Amino acid sequence: MKFFARWLVSAASIYIIAHFLAGINVTGFEATLVAAAILGIVNTFIKPLLVLLTLPINIMSLGLFTLVINGIVLMATASVVGGLEVRGFLDAVIGSILISVVNVFISSLVGVKKK
Repeated sequence: MKFFARWLVSAASIYIIAHFLAGINVTGFEATLVAAAILGIVNTFIKPLLVLLTLPINIMSLGLFTLVINGIVLMATASVVGGLEVRGFLDAVIGSILISVVNVFISSLVGVKKK
């Protein structure tokens, strides 16, 4: 049950940010649900590998390179999902930050926690 609640919260976060940020567009809520699922899969399996491979850069930048990785993950998700469009890399980085903030806010309102 928590899995579906987190999935819906992530989808709602993407949908909200797509309406406020001009560089990110979604065609509908169905595409947003698919984007949230793909983003969750990419965050689970590919992002840790990217963080591990870029660990020296991440250490030198005091962790700020993680924002770049989040932007790459969002752009990769947009390239897989047909209904999600991210126009540029800066939009992807800003969008990933805002999606994370909105996700935390909605999760705290609804009461959905990871563990």
